[in-house]
Amino acid sequence: MSHLSILPTVIRDLDLLAASLVELGCDPIRAGVLEGFAGERTPVDLKVRFAGDQWIGWSRQADGSLALLGDLQRLSRSRPLQTFLGRLTRGYAARLALQDAALELPMATIELVS
Repeated sequence: MSHLSILPTVIRDLDLLAASLVELGCDPIRAGVLEGFAGERTPVDLKVRFAGDQWIGWSRQADGSLALLGDLQRLSRSRPLQTFLGRLTRGYAARLALQDAALELPMATIELVS
């Protein structure tokens, strides 16, 4: 693995992120480290195996957002990664909208059906 890159995101809720990853067939692991070139180790709040031996993770930033970490140079050439991140972002946004709606409409029954 080469150098780990950090990509800012608008994702803030670790539980919603984990649920969105499970929906995509991933098995999220809470806490841990991602390993990079020359023994580089970066702590993450959540990580998943993406492709073979490739891992991506998310780490809480000072502003409260969760930044995406991984060997993005190598993974960026992967069409499946772009598709995966698009599906993940849409799933997360849907879950966040439903969570917000549930707060506004506590008597309503709200569910996500895929």
